[in-house]
Amino acid sequence: MKKEDKSVIISQIEATIKAYSHYYLTEAQGLNAEQVSSLRRKCAAADIKMLVVKNTLFEKALANLGVDYKPIKSALTQNTSVLFSNVGNAPAKLIKDFVGNGKVVSKPVLKAAYVEECFYLGADQLDALVAVKSKNELIGDIVGLLQSPVKNVLSALQSGGCTIHGVLKTLSER
Repeated sequence: MKKEDKSVIISQIEATIKAYSHYYLTEAQGLNAEQVSSLRRKCAAADIKMLVVKNTLFEKALANLGVDYKPIKSALTQNTSVLFSNVGNAPAKLIKDFVGNGKVVSKPVLKAAYVEECFYLGADQLDALVAVKSKNELIGDIVGLLQSPVKNVLSALQSGGCTIHGVLKTLSER
């Protein structure tokens, strides 16, 4: 491959990394054409971009972006498929769903992931990645927790018909 071609591919990988906030490095070697097509369709349906990249070109793209990729350098071996997503746990759910119980398909296998500004290494991290909540989900949980006492007081006020007697009766029952 010519140097000019490599630089174009590296810039495309850089643009993809910038466009998505999370990525998963997987190994999908050994899947037949039908299984790869099915995996790509499921990725497209879940708004996940799947790229098969050369490890050295992916490393150069990360280096050009100033990313410290040392934690995942050991995972950049053999064939690598990268799943890009803006939802942190979407690729993990997709991999877990696609592999299922492992009787029909045992790939793709998670090699490493960059999710919510943390690196995860190894296939054993898949369950942890499925459980990771996005920042928006965590903010929603916190807002819900903060609103629950206010909702209790409001429901107590409304249940008594807005009378002092009803409020005192409702509060004394609780």
